[in-house]
Amino acid sequence: MSRRLPALLATTALALLTALGLAGPAAAAPPDKPAVLSSWTQTSASSFNAWNSARANQGAWAAYAFDWSTDYCSSSPDNPLGFDFTLACYRHDFGYRNYKAAGQFPGNKNRLDSAFYEDLKRKCATYSSSVRPACTSLAWTYYEAVRAFGAPALTQAELDRAAQLKADGERRATAH
Repeated sequence: MSRRLPALLATTALALLTALGLAGPAAAAPPDKPAVLSSWTQTSASSFNAWNSARANQGAWAAYAFDWSTDYCSSSPDNPLGFDFTLACYRHDFGYRNYKAAGQFPGNKNRLDSAFYEDLKRKCATYSSSVRPACTSLAWTYYEAVRAFGAPALTQAELDRAAQLKADGERRATAH
């Protein structure tokens, strides 16, 4: 069993209880800040869900002094071609900003970028199979950009290619 799994399970349970108003950092002995930060920045859906629950109830986590600020997808569209990447970009910003503040960014960057890509792919999975290839193409482009530059950087050519994939998928869907 991974050493991170117990911390992730404890933090997920605490986040769920906090979301239900049954607990909070003051109501129970919470894991330390690095453990919470780590549990909220893993590649799994449960990690995303725990972070998102905490995001919706930031006051309960005020004692940790997390940086919840975001510019979402930086200079790239937050909703390219109507695909909503805002929460994936938000969590990516959360990881980058808080690991930089802790002086632990270089050792965590690859995982943060991988978590971002997994979040994008999970979002793409919510769209119909006819347009999903366009979404996953954009997700890969955003991921490659953050790996290389630390922020999504979408060129017009990449957006045009994804728009064509989306249009082709929509045409096939209506033809059947």
